[in-house]
Amino acid sequence: MKSKCAWLVGSALLSFSAVLLPAQSAEDTAAAQKHKAVTITRIYTGPDGQSHAEEIEAKFSSGGGLDVYKLMANSGADLHRAPPGRVSVWHPAPRRQYVITLSGQGELELSGGRKILVGPGHIELVEDITGKGHITRTVGSEDRVTIQIPLSDHP
Repeated sequence: MKSKCAWLVGSALLSFSAVLLPAQSAEDTAAAQKHKAVTITRIYTGPDGQSHAEEIEAKFSSGGGLDVYKLMANSGADLHRAPPGRVSVWHPAPRRQYVITLSGQGELELSGGRKILVGPGHIELVEDITGKGHITRTVGSEDRVTIQIPLSDHP
């Protein structure tokens, strides 16, 4: 008798959940499989000798259950830490490099007054090695920690 009662209660709960829980549509499944875009802010010197920025979407290739975006050839990496309030006045980049913010907040100011806020996970491809350059500020109340990855001269 107990097993028959348990079976009836279980069946009722299963039926009840089927009525209350919406079925997942093909659109919902596809949306769950989409990934958030990963962007890289490219800072470069334009023909006017000024620094400009553009957003580049990292195009990942799939294989073996892992998506990969191949970075440009590089020659090592350095960790940098800048205290709150630090300002590097107008300067070109010392070399072509990726700069990835690990913690803290920064602000990049370009010619024309454009400001780009960068925080944890933000990737920059800095290529404005000539011209006026840009201003870099550490904003907020904590150190900004970055990893800087210099690019090799050859691919």
